[in-house]
Amino acid sequence: MEGLDLKQMSQMVKVIAEEKNLPEETVLNIIETAIAAAWRKEEGEKDMNVRAVLNRETGGATVFIAKEVIEDGLAYNPATEIPEGEAEGKAIGETFEESHPVTKFGRVASMTAKQVIMQRLREAEHEAILSIFEDKIGTIMTGMVARVDRNIVRIDFGRTTGIMLKSDQIDGEYYQVGSRIKVLIKTIERNERGAQLLVSRSSADFIKQLFVQEVPEIETGVVEIRAIAREAGRRTKIAVTSTVPGVDPVGTFVGGRGVRVQAVMNEIGDREKIDIINWSENLSEFIREALSPAEITRVEIEDKRAKVFVTEDQQSVAIGRQGQNVRLASMLTGIELDIELAEAPKKKKRANVEDSLLSALQENESEAETVAAEEATEATEAETNAESEEATDAE
Repeated sequence: MEGLDLKQMSQMVKVIAEEKNLPEETVLNIIETAIAAAWRKEEGEKDMNVRAVLNRETGGATVFIAKEVIEDGLAYNPATEIPEGEAEGKAIGETFEESHPVTKFGRVASMTAKQVIMQRLREAEHEAILSIFEDKIGTIMTGMVARVDRNIVRIDFGRTTGIMLKSDQIDGEYYQVGSRIKVLIKTIERNERGAQLLVSRSSADFIKQLFVQEVPEIETGVVEIRAIAREAGRRTKIAVTSTVPGVDPVGTFVGGRGVRVQAVMNEIGDREKIDIINWSENLSEFIREALSPAEITRVEIEDKRAKVFVTEDQQSVAIGRQGQNVRLASMLTGIELDIELAEAPKKKKRANVEDSLLSALQENESEAETVAAEEATEATEAETNAESEEATDAE
């Protein structure tokens, strides 16, 4: 055969499989697919459904053309259909296969076969590598920034490359080619063009896995992350709880002198703030915690919606910049939150105090005036008595 030695290729199946770390059956199927493609180009028609079988012992190959059996006497397409009378006993609607031995290929057909083999081997090798990452979905891996395009960052993991789409990047983060970064293995996406490994740094699970690396108590079950709400590059809220009495979950996640939470922030950047709060089974209390640092007056819950009442000075704190605080709190609790103003308390007590003070002052003034009047009267009486005594002495 011109340019394509099938016997040699049948002998190379094992070698190729070992070199590419692929099953021999996969390599054999690729070669048979290439033979079918080459035969269709050389001897058949574009619409034909062709498969090939390679005999690894003899090096010979046979192609089979699948055709649908149709009723005799009808117009038909010879490439895909065959009359019932020629189908060797096959019933109408069944599939009949014509067999043809492969004798030779021309130069063009041989090139087609080689291209198909190379392409399919690359795809199979890539798929085999990606299958290794299926067990790593949801975990963090370290890779090197290989290429930065307008909306895509390619991360090199050695044997394969991960794709980080614009939506999976941290807003405002700069990626430098050659730098090493941590990413979350998000998923393996498969389509007609093949398979690709998708990674992320904007996912809430990325924050969760970073804390798993920094807080060993998570692995032992002492503390748990119950919910995460994140706007990557801006702010993250995490609700945590403890399964062991006496253990402070928030303090456990923050770490001594804040070293644990700081390690996470060093990875995602100081622009993104992290709020760690206590999770509570009491939904009202959980909502209060989720809206921190705002001080809540009261919470009224109806189904999947809640009215949260705050004082006027706490309204902007509860809502947050551009609604960020209440939006993240809603995501964290799973409840739609409406921030409303509570009625201002009446200042009765303060008025009573002022009145009491004024009354006391007035009473003091009255008492002072009374005492002064009494003292004046006593002085007058004393003077009168003195004058009387003097007059008596004179007589």
